[in-house]
Amino acid sequence: MRSFAWPRVPGSFHGAGCTLAAAIAALRARGVALPQALEDAQAYAHRALRAAEVLGAGGDPAPDPRMKPLRGLYAITPEALCRAPAQLEQAVGAALAGGAKLIQFRDKAGDAETRRASAARLLELCRAQGARLIINDDVELAAGIGADGVHLGAHDTPLADARRRLGPGAIIGASCANRLERGLAAQEAGASYVAFGRFFPSRTKPGAPQADVALLHEARNRIRVPICAIGGITPALAAGLITAGADLIAAVEGIFGGPDIEAAARAYARLFAEPPRR
Repeated sequence: MRSFAWPRVPGSFHGAGCTLAAAIAALRARGVALPQALEDAQAYAHRALRAAEVLGAGGDPAPDPRMKPLRGLYAITPEALCRAPAQLEQAVGAALAGGAKLIQFRDKAGDAETRRASAARLLELCRAQGARLIINDDVELAAGIGADGVHLGAHDTPLADARRRLGPGAIIGASCANRLERGLAAQEAGASYVAFGRFFPSRTKPGAPQADVALLHEARNRIRVPICAIGGITPALAAGLITAGADLIAAVEGIFGGPDIEAAARAYARLFAEPPRR
């Protein structure tokens, strides 16, 4: 039998049970397995109690990434932009101003010191805008700067190892190409979201396997965690993918490849203004 216990917080509190129950329900609705949902919700409620100052008044605990739904525009930084840190910051700032909810820092070629400095600065920008920063592949960099999570490819760090290193509250995404079984396996391994694609011709990954809309329909019926679509997706093409089941639309060139990054991001972001119709 597994028990869930935290040190008692001195004092008398109103609403602690409701807070715990609501957190569990929210996590279960996100598709988090029951044992993990209990653990994460208990940690959240414990922080809330510790933040309380007087009887009947709860403080505002530090935001928990897993309490916010993963839905919206997911902007991924292009490698070339990462070679110019000042331009990178300006570009990411514009994407955030346009409505990006997640930023993925994807720099596989830079030196460690520059990558860490850039990632830390992007984290500050994301925090200021209420967005989340995901690090591509590098679990240690994510842990070192306190990023919101990491995105893993098929040949990157095993998901279970990343979860142990980053903790239960981290957002961990998994690339699943065009294979539903990989998405199901990633979900069972504890992924926070799964990513399918490419759906259309892509300059970023031209050799990636082709995925189709039917995959999203099937994934929506069988996968509980949020689904991300990626690969050559323009705003005009994104609407159909959102209707088919995508919670996140990831883009690189569609956002950062044009002269007006903020406007490009806004064109994607406005597609999420209405609740999903499925």
